[in-house]
Amino acid sequence: MRWPTRGSEPPVEEPRAAIIDIGSNSIRLVVYQGPPRLPAILFNEKVLAGLGRSLAQSGTIDEQAMALAATALRRFAALAREMEVTTLRTVATAAVRDASNGAALIAVAEAAGLKVEILPGEKEAEAAGYGVLSGIPDADGIVGDLGGGSLELVRVKRGKLLNRASFPLGVLRIAALREKGRLDRQVRLLLAESDWLGAGKGVPFYLVGGSWRALARLDMEATRYPLPVIHQYAMSPETVVRLRRTLAQVGRARLKGVPGLSSGRIPTLSDATALLSALLKHLRSSGTIVSAYGLREGLLYEQLNAEQRAADPLIVATRDEGRRSGRFPEHGDLLDHWIAPLFADDRAADARLRIAACQLADVGWRANPDFRAERGVEIALHGNWVAIDARGRAMLAQALWTALGGATTSPEPLSALANEAALRRAVQWGLAMRLGQRLSGGLAAPLTRSSVAVENGAVRMALKPKDTPLYGEAVQKRHRALAVAMGLQAVVA
Repeated sequence: MRWPTRGSEPPVEEPRAAIIDIGSNSIRLVVYQGPPRLPAILFNEKVLAGLGRSLAQSGTIDEQAMALAATALRRFAALAREMEVTTLRTVATAAVRDASNGAALIAVAEAAGLKVEILPGEKEAEAAGYGVLSGIPDADGIVGDLGGGSLELVRVKRGKLLNRASFPLGVLRIAALREKGRLDRQVRLLLAESDWLGAGKGVPFYLVGGSWRALARLDMEATRYPLPVIHQYAMSPETVVRLRRTLAQVGRARLKGVPGLSSGRIPTLSDATALLSALLKHLRSSGTIVSAYGLREGLLYEQLNAEQRAADPLIVATRDEGRRSGRFPEHGDLLDHWIAPLFADDRAADARLRIAACQLADVGWRANPDFRAERGVEIALHGNWVAIDARGRAMLAQALWTALGGATTSPEPLSALANEAALRRAVQWGLAMRLGQRLSGGLAAPLTRSSVAVENGAVRMALKPKDTPLYGEAVQKRHRALAVAMGLQAVVA
């Protein structure tokens, strides 16, 4: 078999941005491509180098960690060149910032062609806060970014960053404090000295960092949570206390069997949980919400202008997916405009879910006809969407299931994620989408010349005289099905 040469590869159609994040526990390369507001992850690789492992004892990065880091940085620099990234940003956080030999690692990176930015603690906190706002625009609470060498806190509200701080409470430092029985007292002291004591009263604590995400994975496994998506997964303070007790009794072998739980995170999981428990207690937070977005996404988000930041990331991402996977450009926005009069009483939060469903209405057309509905459910439940919770994903999945021919029943696990009323509404969205697509054949012109609305106890469709031939038997059936689902009659004018 003859493999293509570099010169025969297709040109990059969209700019690619890459970030190399040199953290205290891991070094990671992430390459992004797509809409600036929410680019897709094209490539993601990490190396658990443990740069901060020896800091507490020696104040230096040990030789083994330095060697692992050097190998990773040379590989990541080479990959970025091969992928022809248009912008590459390399940042270093607490370990490099605090280590006496941190300059040696920077020299290795520079020899590989990388220009390293050492982020101050406050800048690290800002990036974490922006990362959470990127994926949860309405976040209102305290963001906690737990790294190997430091903990960053930042108050977020109404799309803004308020107070921010950095503390020497990285997960690689916690074991020493716990051994001396000083963790709880030290957390309280540090928070009090910086006026953070009780600052989280009544608001959630947003979790950023691999160790805390690993904790959420453990709870998802323990509770048999039916949706394997960690973003916006919530845990109460009582849940964190329970997990802390569980970790004291569960062996490493059992933890290795937890799906999605990185084996490299297991050694620090107990320390991360102990720190979280102390923080929730002294901040007085109402609970926790996991963010899959953090420092790297925050560095991208802070480069956006005000208009780009204001864009709804769910709509941006689903519109991009619809454009790539569907047959007809801009079909999603037109379809929602057509069906919107039927659902004028939708709350704003649900209306945006309906818009997202319309963007994805055509994603199953390449699939085997017998599995198009399943394809829709898979994309809705497991797609890399943000600014959407489990209920929203279930409604999205139900709308696509129905629109793509899966009937009005609810496949598993939708009923465990959303209530009956929400799923019933999503069924109606799906039937309306299905009607619009069948009437128009997926084309724009028939939708722009026709309309549907709820009038006098009926789903009334208005057609131009020249479009009456489009109202064939298949369209009539779908019109009636929608009307029945809404408890109305089907009328055509």
